[in-house]
Amino acid sequence: MKLIDGKEIAKQLKEEIKIEVAEILDSGVDGPHLAAILVGNDPASETYVASKEKACKNAGILSSVYRYPSNISEKELLEAIDFINSDPEINGLLVQMPLPKHISEDKVIEHINPEKDVDGFHPLNLGKMVMNKATFIPATPYGIVQLLERSKIETQGKHVVVLGRSNIVGTPISILLSRKSKNANATVTLCHSRTQNLKEICLQADILIAAIGQPEFVKEDMVKEGAVVIDVGIHRIESASSPKGYVIKGDVAFDEVSKKASWISPVPGGVGPMTIASLLRNTLMAYKAQQKH
Repeated sequence: MKLIDGKEIAKQLKEEIKIEVAEILDSGVDGPHLAAILVGNDPASETYVASKEKACKNAGILSSVYRYPSNISEKELLEAIDFINSDPEINGLLVQMPLPKHISEDKVIEHINPEKDVDGFHPLNLGKMVMNKATFIPATPYGIVQLLERSKIETQGKHVVVLGRSNIVGTPISILLSRKSKNANATVTLCHSRTQNLKEICLQADILIAAIGQPEFVKEDMVKEGAVVIDVGIHRIESASSPKGYVIKGDVAFDEVSKKASWISPVPGGVGPMTIASLLRNTLMAYKAQQKH
C-alpha cells in the first residue's frame, strides 16, 4: 500500500503557482487578487478562509476577506457581490458556503461574475466543463485529477466508481474522468443514496472515490484487492481519548481499507490540501484571462 501524499503534491502545485506569480510581480504590474465573502461565524468556514488567506500570502497572491453578519439580507449580499464583480482589481471571488438558511445559495452562485468564479460553481462554468471547454474546474475535483496524475496512477480504461453525486465533487469528477483526454478515458459509475447493490459495484472499482459525506462509510469488504482509494470526506468526530477532544475521519475506514488498497489518500493530508492549491491555480487563471481583455 502506498499513500497518496496530498500535502507534498499540493506543495509542488503551490510552488509552480508561486514562481509564475513572482514573474508577474517582477515585471512591475499588480498580481492576482482573490476576494472571499464570509457570512456569519461558522468555525469550519473561519478555519477554511484563514487557510486560503495564508496560502494566498505564501504564493504572492493578494487576498481580501469581506465579512458580514449572519442576519445580512439576501439583497444586501447580492449587492456586495455586485460591488466585487465590478471591481477591476479583484480577479477571483468566492462566497464561503454554507450560507444562512434565508439566503439562496443557487442565487448567490449565479450572481457571481463567471469570469471571477474561481470555485467553478457557476452554471456557465459547469456547462463549459461538461463540453470540455477551457474554464474553471471546481477545486476539489481538479485536486483529485492532480493527485492521480502526479502519483502516476493510470486512469485510461479503468473502472472508476464515485460515491456521491454533489455538484461540488461527485458529478464534476465523474465527468472529468470519463472524458476523452489525457489522464481520463475511464469508465465511470456514479453511485448515490438510491443506488442498489452498492457494495457489489464498489467491488468492481479499480479506482474508488468516496465523497458520500458519511464517516468511515467505505469498509474493507467494499474494496477489491489492489484498488486505488481516494477519500474526499472530512469529519470531526468527538473522542474523549484525543487531547483535542476530537479526531478527524474520512468517508473511508482507513485502517482496514488500507490493507487492501494499492494506493490510498489519507484524511487529513490527502484531498484537503489539494483543494486550496487548486483554488490558487484558478485565481491565477482568472487573472491571466482578465489581462487579455
